[in-house]
Amino acid sequence: MDLPLMVASELSYVHTRPIDFVCDSEARRMMNKVKDLQVEMVVCSAVDPLPSDIKLPCIRIHKATWERKSVHEQRAEILLSLGTLAQDVRSARTLSQPGCGLTLLERLEHSINNYLHVVRLLRIEQGEKVGLQAELCLGQPSKDLGLVLKHLGLLLTGKLEWLIAEMAKGC
Repeated sequence: MDLPLMVASELSYVHTRPIDFVCDSEARRMMNKVKDLQVEMVVCSAVDPLPSDIKLPCIRIHKATWERKSVHEQRAEILLSLGTLAQDVRSARTLSQPGCGLTLLERLEHSINNYLHVVRLLRIEQGEKVGLQAELCLGQPSKDLGLVLKHLGLLLTGKLEWLIAEMAKGC
């Protein structure tokens, strides 16, 4: 993929408004760059293994436990997972050599930061609760970018979609 096309693809849904994110599944689908990054990873062998470990977010959901959590707690848990992932990707990126591996990590970090931004801006009715304690569940550390992308994709299509489904009732 040439650089202008890569930049254009990154900018297409950067400015997704939180209401669009909640009420428009197409906007969420377009914002999800995991599959694009997985395709590029196959072409770029320079990222295996990553220069440092990335803690994988927990992707398993116990439906009854998840549903007992308030939307505030669900959002806090997702934000904590995304924030930890972004921090670890940033650390790996700073240790990477120039080339396609570095570009992939930059795009991954940018994508995670976009999700962090949108999820932080989500309006949750019943008053905003500040300072919630979220449970941080981290899987094993990994230097396998394919596994990192898989876990991110499952976090987005699992916990985040369940949160959005609850919030979309107001659309």
